[in-house]
Amino acid sequence: MARSWSLPGSGGELILGNTDFPPNRVMAAVLVAHGFKGYKDYGMIPRLSETLARAGCVVHRFNFSHSGMTESVATFERPDLFEEDTWNRQVEDLRCLANAITSGRLEGAGVPLFLVGHSRGGASCLLAAGRRGDQGPVVRPAGVITIATPASCNPLPAREQEVLLREGSLLSPSSRTGQQLRVGRRFLEEQLDDPEGHDLLAVASSIECPVLVVHGSNDETVPSTAARELADAVGPRATTLIVEGADHVFNTPNPMPRDAHPSPQLAALCDAAVGFVRQHCVL
Repeated sequence: MARSWSLPGSGGELILGNTDFPPNRVMAAVLVAHGFKGYKDYGMIPRLSETLARAGCVVHRFNFSHSGMTESVATFERPDLFEEDTWNRQVEDLRCLANAITSGRLEGAGVPLFLVGHSRGGASCLLAAGRRGDQGPVVRPAGVITIATPASCNPLPAREQEVLLREGSLLSPSSRTGQQLRVGRRFLEEQLDDPEGHDLLAVASSIECPVLVVHGSNDETVPSTAARELADAVGPRATTLIVEGADHVFNTPNPMPRDAHPSPQLAALCDAAVGFVRQHCVL
């Protein structure tokens, strides 16, 4: 059983989501965050969500409010929102969703919450769990799972940063849709205005819950050395899993046919995620 929903996120823009329900008792709630230019229905994300649901989790996979994606997956229907996306907006979206669970607008109140993020989505989960507000962490999860996640918030070389600040945007084409997307100036300005809040390794070191760091040995998008950096920053609360032969998307096509068997690499990721949640799900 699954359902679709929408909730206001950063700047009042809608977060679109799907919820997968467990067959019996709910042992945990899970938020699954996509990566850069990704979306809630991308590649392995639906299969990972369904696997966690079958294991007893209520799983909310969603599009970040400024992902530029709608329910139509053929194109980025809101490239204007994509251009306005920042780390702060994604952290705010995660906070909104965690509050929605607590208040009962999304299912999962009263059970442990886990954050799961692919690629940059994993970095957003770390920022949400590690940043501190007046009342403690922005989001207080029972655990975080990062998948193929970079070890830095700023991937831009100095020359591209100069262009972005000078011209106000930076071209970032989508190989999937062929669109000429743009990254907006605020993506970099927010990092320059708040370097401590965007120092991913430093923020990760403040996380109080267990963290599972999963990466593929054949990831050509984000090198697997990032996993070691993240785990070292988190310290003894971190567990690292390098999946042999896995690429950035764990050898999964997009879209993944519903009747397709998962790749061995995706199966290993799913098994690790289920095991981690069960291990740290203390009601």
